[in-house]
Amino acid sequence: MEKRLFQLILTITFIFSSAFLFSQTPDLDRTINLHVWAELDAYPGLKEAQDTSSGQWDYPISRIKEVTPFLITGMVYGWNFTYTPYDKFRNVQEYFEITPISNLTSNDSKIIYEKPWIQDNKLNCWAKYNRTDNQTWTYRKWQSLNSTKIKGRGVGQISNGFDGITDAAKDSLKQALRQHYRALEKNKPKEITGRVIIFKEPKIGIVEGQYIVELDFFLETDRIVKYTVF
Repeated sequence: MEKRLFQLILTITFIFSSAFLFSQTPDLDRTINLHVWAELDAYPGLKEAQDTSSGQWDYPISRIKEVTPFLITGMVYGWNFTYTPYDKFRNVQEYFEITPISNLTSNDSKIIYEKPWIQDNKLNCWAKYNRTDNQTWTYRKWQSLNSTKIKGRGVGQISNGFDGITDAAKDSLKQALRQHYRALEKNKPKEITGRVIIFKEPKIGIVEGQYIVELDFFLETDRIVKYTVF
């Protein structure tokens, strides 16, 4: 039902000008209002590209409904992370993992998709999410604690589909953490754990066959484990 409604709105909606698009300023404190998009056609080689039975808008709609909850989860709840830097001297391989503190789902009824338009061979729309009172309080707590701010830019392969975007987002966080802790720690630590939350609208683009994701985070460090010296 939601997909048919989305398609109906898309059919009767005119293409919005860029001036209108960027004149809107998201109020991330209470309401998240994201510009999200997906390519109209799946990358050749992906299973979605071989599905000849799908409708005209099935692929971009399903992609938008995967990417949006992933990003909003990072903005509403945040991610826990564990990071072990690569250490050639100790023969330690890099390890990096993120897990959502809590999850939204692609069917979350609180995410509202509106004002779709076609531009540059992409389906664009606005995704709106109103934080609950508790979620707003949590976000304001991050702000009031004067949490450390970090920023990263990550890449992921378009050929990996949705995983390419999540890979780029994770890489963005990893690069931000690497830059931050290098400035604090003279020697590479054994392990770093903590949590982050996205506090600005994510920037997603495509450059030379790669997704580029730029994210800004509030950071809280749980612990930094150093190597024991005997």
